[in-house]
Amino acid sequence: MTKSFIRTSRAPPAAGPYSQGIKAGNLLFVAGQGSFDPRTDEIVGKDIASQTRQTLDNVRAIVEASGFTLADVAMVSVFLKDPEDFQKMNEVYKMFFPDNPPTRTTVVADFVAPGMLVEMNAIAYRE
Repeated sequence: MTKSFIRTSRAPPAAGPYSQGIKAGNLLFVAGQGSFDPRTDEIVGKDIASQTRQTLDNVRAIVEASGFTLADVAMVSVFLKDPEDFQKMNEVYKMFFPDNPPTRTTVVADFVAPGMLVEMNAIAYRE
């Protein structure tokens, strides 16, 4: 199985010793993405809706850089700082996955980056 490293300037660069994404055969693994603007590396927005939108834009950029689409995403893990943000995050999330959404796990987590409210990673599959 061939493994290739996905890099795109349309998503924030890896902030540590990890890849934005790795394509392994028919699978794509997208590293955890936050609401960082890929041009400035600053967090976009102070509310969960704007941060969710930017986070999913970053996920989509990596997915598309690999030749996949959001329709190929099979699993998403969502990490929320505040469980009270769940419903508002969902409202934005379903705009990115309107039909046949992927499986998902959502957990409450704390983040190292100040002001960060959400992080997501994804696994996609394509024949």
